[in-house]
Amino acid sequence: MANEDRAARYHRLKRRALLLSSVVRVLVLLLVIATGFSVLLRDISSMLAGGSFTLTIIVYVVGLSLFLEIVRLPLAFYEGVTLERRYGLSTQSYGYWWFGQFKSGMLSLIFVAIFAIFIWHLILLMPEFWWVFATVSLIIVLIGLIQVAPVFLIPLFYDIKPLDRPLLRERLVALAQKTGAPVLGIFEWRLSDQTRKANALLVGIGQTKRILLSDTLLANHSDDEIEVILAHELAHHVHHDIWKGIILESVFIGAGCYLGDRVLTAAIPFLQLSGKADIAGLPIVVMAGITVSLLFVPIVNALSRLHERRADHYALEMTSNTQAFISTMKRLSMQNLADERPSRLVQLLFYTHPPISARIAAAKAWSVLGASDAKN
Repeated sequence: MANEDRAARYHRLKRRALLLSSVVRVLVLLLVIATGFSVLLRDISSMLAGGSFTLTIIVYVVGLSLFLEIVRLPLAFYEGVTLERRYGLSTQSYGYWWFGQFKSGMLSLIFVAIFAIFIWHLILLMPEFWWVFATVSLIIVLIGLIQVAPVFLIPLFYDIKPLDRPLLRERLVALAQKTGAPVLGIFEWRLSDQTRKANALLVGIGQTKRILLSDTLLANHSDDEIEVILAHELAHHVHHDIWKGIILESVFIGAGCYLGDRVLTAAIPFLQLSGKADIAGLPIVVMAGITVSLLFVPIVNALSRLHERRADHYALEMTSNTQAFISTMKRLSMQNLADERPSRLVQLLFYTHPPISARIAAAKAWSVLGASDAKN
């Protein structure tokens, strides 16, 4: 009971930090737009860029990104360092955390600058239908990033190496073949440099698809438990959940681009924009994307929980090891300090997975039904 209370407090504080961070980001963007700061930054950027359209975009993006990052950092530090250390989950030094923030910030800045240059040139060339071409292009980029992430992006932040446990690897490969999935790469993902939490992921598409098992998972779970976890991850491959996620994300991208176009068009006379292609309108497009994302959060979470429940069921069917599944859930709950019984509202707004208690209850129900079917 004490662990549940401690876990509930931890997650309540995490949610508050996440909500506060989101509110601050939205308020800052609104202030940037409403106070004329965006127009001022555009003018300064244009002057520094010598009037070059492309260079103005780059300077503007760098300036705005740095401003937003400075505002965001205190909350990010609280959520990523203070809370994790307070609850004994963090293993990383302050320097390690700051270096990770620097790498992610630089990578984000590069992507945002490239996207902004591309999209604002689209707006300049085809102001009426830019959002259509932007949607298609961003979907292609999304697919490309998902494909290259396991090979180029994830290794920037984590050490990844092939699983070096021959017997376990042989067992997991056999499981992959049993599911009818191609033999995927199974890798050890070094997470212990940052946290005591355990995790497993299915990442990539096509030839880059692979399973990542954290070293914190491998060190604290039995082979039976790891097999159940892999069966769960393979279920996402069997049921094409990554592609379903891409389709859903494509809808959001299209909705965000369209809303951005509508709001940008309406805002021109009120915000002293020179036209749609004025880079000072970038915060408006970002706000449109945030609005679409927030509106669809309950739907995205509900679909994700549906996929996770189906993956749990598949894992039980493939391994017929209810005991290992339940022990895995209990061990993960302790190791990751999970809140086993969150409220329905919290699940609706924050949970991409069913609560641990619900997953255990479903496994027990499956075990009873499975035993009944076997007798019949």
